[in-house]
Amino acid sequence: MPSARALLIWSALAAAILVPVAVATTSPYLDWRGPVYIGAGFAGILALGLMLLQPLLAAGYLPGLPPRPGRRVHLWLGVALVVLVLLHVVGLYLTSPPDALDALLFRSPTPFSIWGVLAMWAVFLSALLAIFRLRGRLSPRFWRLAHTALALVIVVGTVLHALYVDGAMEMITKAGLCLLLLFATFRAVIDLRAWALLRRRPPPPDRR
Repeated sequence: MPSARALLIWSALAAAILVPVAVATTSPYLDWRGPVYIGAGFAGILALGLMLLQPLLAAGYLPGLPPRPGRRVHLWLGVALVVLVLLHVVGLYLTSPPDALDALLFRSPTPFSIWGVLAMWAVFLSALLAIFRLRGRLSPRFWRLAHTALALVIVVGTVLHALYVDGAMEMITKAGLCLLLLFATFRAVIDLRAWALLRRRPPPPDRR
């Protein structure tokens, strides 16, 4: 039976993710938007919320999830984030191809587009590296360093993208979620100490 502390942590986490989504459904910005645009926007909002779980899972902070199941959930949640990012980008492209192409080619004058595209490519590259890692083509040392660096790009880029966008998300709940995401990510990076691998020399090759 879960403890009161575990229930409190999971309840707070659910509220941090779901409250911004619920508040966004009441936004007046939705009144004159089409269903494709709205769906693309909420794919981005859900991705921002689910992203909060990733550092918590990676560092083993969540009660009731041992390291191995937690890593498995982390992996599948990464797949879900890739799908949500694709839905977000494709939906925006369908509603406004010129704006989407300008953003993807870094020609957009809006700062949120630049940060969003940087985060998007970091998500895709992280997923590609995860595939190579699962097939045994990447060393654990390289994987941890690269994955940590990409995670920082994803989180910082996503937070700046979200904060610059004036859309369906309400500012106070959005800012609160972004602050939690930044805190959880940097805390996990500090605790996992991936940078310590930079000081270690890889083992010499076996010449037998």
